[in-house]
Amino acid sequence: MKYLMLVCAEEDLTFTVEEEADLARRTQRWVAEMDSRGVRLHGSRLQPAEGATTVRVRDGAVLVADGPCAETKEHVAGYDLLECADLQEAIEVASKHPAASFGAIEVRAFWQS
Repeated sequence: MKYLMLVCAEEDLTFTVEEEADLARRTQRWVAEMDSRGVRLHGSRLQPAEGATTVRVRDGAVLVADGPCAETKEHVAGYDLLECADLQEAIEVASKHPAASFGAIEVRAFWQS
């Protein structure tokens, strides 16, 4: 079953140089482990939410706004596409992501038709 894992964190979160290097190493290890297990199909960091563009169509008019579609303290900082046996495995994979220790990981199953 496919899941989208959204990596969320506070936009203004800052790290020391040492913390940033440690986070990068831990993230690389997580990616390597999940790639070797075959559960991570793809993933990437995202540019800051301030660079987002929100598009809506209302009464046939295209409305474009700068910024994310929701005003929240935490923003989507990255994503990973997972293929897991079930939700339990997806939760286990998400819980190992380094960002789970300072942000939040949202796991959502793809719609099955």
